[in-house]
Amino acid sequence: MAGVGEGPLGTKLHSSATKVSYPRPTRVKNKAPAPTQITAEQIVREAKERQEETFRAPKQKITDAEELAEYRLKKRKEFEDLIRRVYWNESVWVKYAKWEETQKDFARARSVWERALDYNYRSQSLWLKYAEMEMSHKFVNHARNVWDRAVNLLPRVDQFWYKYIHMEEMMGQVANARAIFERWMQWEPDHNGWNAYIKMETRYKEWARVRHIYERYVQCHPSVKAWVRWAKFEMSLGDVARCRAVYEDAVETMEREVDVDQLYVKFAQFEERVKEPERARAIYKYALDNLPKEKAQEVYKAFTAFEKQYGDRGAIEDVIVGKQRVKYEEEVRANPTSYDSWFDYTRMEEQHGDVEKAREVYERAIANVPPQNEKRYWKRYIFLWINYALFEEIDAQDPERTREVYRECLKLIPHKSFSFSKVWIMASQFEIRQKRLDAARKILGMAIGMHPKEKIFKTYIDMEMQLGNIDRCRTLYEKALELNPFNCFSWVKFAELEKSLAETERTRAIFEIAVGMDQLDQPEILWKAYIDFETEEGDRGRCRALYERLLERTQHVKVWISFAQFELRAMALNNDDDDDETQEPEAAAARRAAAEEEAAAADPEEAEPRRVERARGVYERALRSLKENQPDAKEERVMLLEAWRAFEEGVGGGDDRVAEVEKKMPRRVKRKRPIYTEDGTPAGQEEYYDYIFPEEQGAAPNLKILEAAYKWKRQKTGDE
Repeated sequence: MAGVGEGPLGTKLHSSATKVSYPRPTRVKNKAPAPTQITAEQIVREAKERQEETFRAPKQKITDAEELAEYRLKKRKEFEDLIRRVYWNESVWVKYAKWEETQKDFARARSVWERALDYNYRSQSLWLKYAEMEMSHKFVNHARNVWDRAVNLLPRVDQFWYKYIHMEEMMGQVANARAIFERWMQWEPDHNGWNAYIKMETRYKEWARVRHIYERYVQCHPSVKAWVRWAKFEMSLGDVARCRAVYEDAVETMEREVDVDQLYVKFAQFEERVKEPERARAIYKYALDNLPKEKAQEVYKAFTAFEKQYGDRGAIEDVIVGKQRVKYEEEVRANPTSYDSWFDYTRMEEQHGDVEKAREVYERAIANVPPQNEKRYWKRYIFLWINYALFEEIDAQDPERTREVYRECLKLIPHKSFSFSKVWIMASQFEIRQKRLDAARKILGMAIGMHPKEKIFKTYIDMEMQLGNIDRCRTLYEKALELNPFNCFSWVKFAELEKSLAETERTRAIFEIAVGMDQLDQPEILWKAYIDFETEEGDRGRCRALYERLLERTQHVKVWISFAQFELRAMALNNDDDDDETQEPEAAAARRAAAEEEAAAADPEEAEPRRVERARGVYERALRSLKENQPDAKEERVMLLEAWRAFEEGVGGGDDRVAEVEKKMPRRVKRKRPIYTEDGTPAGQEEYYDYIFPEEQGAAPNLKILEAAYKWKRQKTGDE
């Protein structure tokens, strides 16, 4: 049956009897703000005002012995109950013992202290308060007993020893205090413990005992601090000899310790105070010679200050150089291949003037060979060798060592991978300065055989030219061209050599061989030199033939312009340029006019009208050639037309000639073209200038129509 449950005895119960009902949540009927608002501060203040006072037990007045005994019994019971609960709480024991002390029951107080120490004898505060109680009430023997037990159980607590010794000394028992110190010293305390013992003996002026203690002190703590204290003690007594002996023993003992640099400084400062600057300087130098460089910073600083006060200029410079030397040593130790640091180091040693020291640094520097046989790693390194050789030659003035440096450097360089022309050249120049031409030739010959370079050939040839050995120069040029026949610079220099010797046919033959090569690195230099040579010879036919041969190879616009300028210029003026530069402008112009008239009279082809016609013909040929062979080279055509227009204006051809050239000039227009990224995706458009020549004007409307069609197609594709 729905809604019926079963009772504990099998009876049937209605669901209303088994249903658990919860109280209905109260709803706020009026949500409007109260007329009187109360702040949280006001609530707290009212709660504080209405708080009842805390309960205070009434003061109890004891009037007789019975009440006192009852009070004591009650308090002891409270303390004992509290101890049973929290026996580990130290403050409870202290309060209990101090209460017994206030009751003048010292036996009970001692009992409480002893019970507390049974629970925790490691507590320093318990021992201190226990002993203070005994001392405050002048129970000396009891206090001694407490201190004696404390130092036996906790010998590493220095405060117990200090308090114990202070108590004995205050009572005048110096012997007892000394005995306690001796017991303490067997545990080898720190510096403060030994210092306290020494101060006590010093107060009673027991100097022999103090020295004996210092001997034990420095054996227990062999440190700079201990030795310096001993030396200061001797100095305070005015015994300079004993003080110096202490420092000397300290140096022998502490020689291998970490902080020995501080000892050296203190020793030197002592000698300085007793007016012994030479001894102090010797100590500083001994320290700098024996200390590692990284540990000598403080010594260098103190030595610098000392030399500024007592030394001369040379001594001060020595100190500064020593300081810099430490810095460079750290740098090269951290990075042996830091060649910049080696450069600075060697330069400093050179300036200091110590040849042997500088030589030692150079030897250490060149020992750090680059790890890889790549020229970029060797470029800085090789200058160490060069500087070393120059140092040996100029500063040390040792030619044999200089020669040995160059020899070892050339042996070290891996010539199969790369070489350095500078080293070969400097080695040969050194031998020339030593008047050993055979050795210089041998070095340069080895350089050509092992790693021939243009610089080496140039140096070798210049040397032979200065010596007047023309045959050797020709042999060297032939060797250079045999090894590198594509080097136009070598061909030109070889031809200039023959030209300087007035060997015209040999010069022309060299040029012919050179221009006949299929491949050249800079053919424009070679052709220009050949044309200039023929121009200086005054043979227009040969020059014109050279231009024609050059135009068969290249149709460059600059060649056409140069050809036209050549045809315009009188051959008689080609050799007078240098003279014209040294004369006044009017005199030079008159001289050129006279030379032109003389040349025209000798050869009608050299008359100005004939030269102008030939130049104009070259311009016309050039324009035709560019139109036919290079139709897209519009900028070159513009350059040619501008040169042509300047030519017509310069020769006075008349307005008709200039206007004719002007008609050929193009119209400059701005256009746009698409640009693409490396992967071919469009990246927008860019503006550029284009030239439309008169003969292209008819095709321009069709181009505009074609562009409009392309634009319409792009728009159509974008809409779709």
